[in-house]
Amino acid sequence: MHDSERLAALAPDQVLDGGALDCGSGLVLLIRERMQAVPKGGLLELRSVESTVRDDLPAWCRMVGHEFLGALAGGGAATRYFVRRGEGAAAEQEAVQLAADRQRARDYEWRLRARSTAPLATTVYCRNFQWQVGQPTSFEERDAHPCAVEAALGALAGDLVTGFRVACSRAGLEVDDVELTARGRLHDVMAHLGLGDGDPGFAAIDLKLFVSTFADETAVRATWAETLRRSPLAATLAKAVTLTTKLAIV
Repeated sequence: MHDSERLAALAPDQVLDGGALDCGSGLVLLIRERMQAVPKGGLLELRSVESTVRDDLPAWCRMVGHEFLGALAGGGAATRYFVRRGEGAAAEQEAVQLAADRQRARDYEWRLRARSTAPLATTVYCRNFQWQVGQPTSFEERDAHPCAVEAALGALAGDLVTGFRVACSRAGLEVDDVELTARGRLHDVMAHLGLGDGDPGFAAIDLKLFVSTFADETAVRATWAETLRRSPLAATLAKAVTLTTKLAIV
């Protein structure tokens, strides 16, 4: 029997759809969580569209005492990975390690620093990245750098678009294209400019997501609602700003 036939004949105890997550963005935590429901010697099937999993998963299995059985092409772009739960001392520590991983995730703190590099420009440094932000607000048609308000809206848009694509992948929904428009309005920009005593904060943010897909509309809308609920930026802004969202399926 060929390896592909052997793998296809396996009956997993648990199936985990990792979508487009890689091992550094929460996938290992999800695997450890699901593995707790697999009996010793039992089988976990992981489905993933992330290419780096092919190299990272076998190495992780060796470190923690599980047996990596192989990979099989799945539906669409997904690959099916098969892992047998180990019975050694290392595998016995999985529950302890899972608790530690969960606590580390809860306690994680994102850090960056920002330095003035020009009269109207600040360079932001974070991990191996750096980018430039201009003045807090701008009314010009063209600038050398995005203003801080635009950078904030861009971060929100990026959070939601990427989060939605990951959620669709994990739900098995095929989407061809995703685009989001964001519009922000301040309560009183004159207060920001020092020409008044009003509220300089956002008054409203309007978001509209355009999705090109033939997937079930009800499932797509449920996935978008779940994306909004799980978004750190949308959840934070919704507490302080009127945040309206629309979804257009095209």
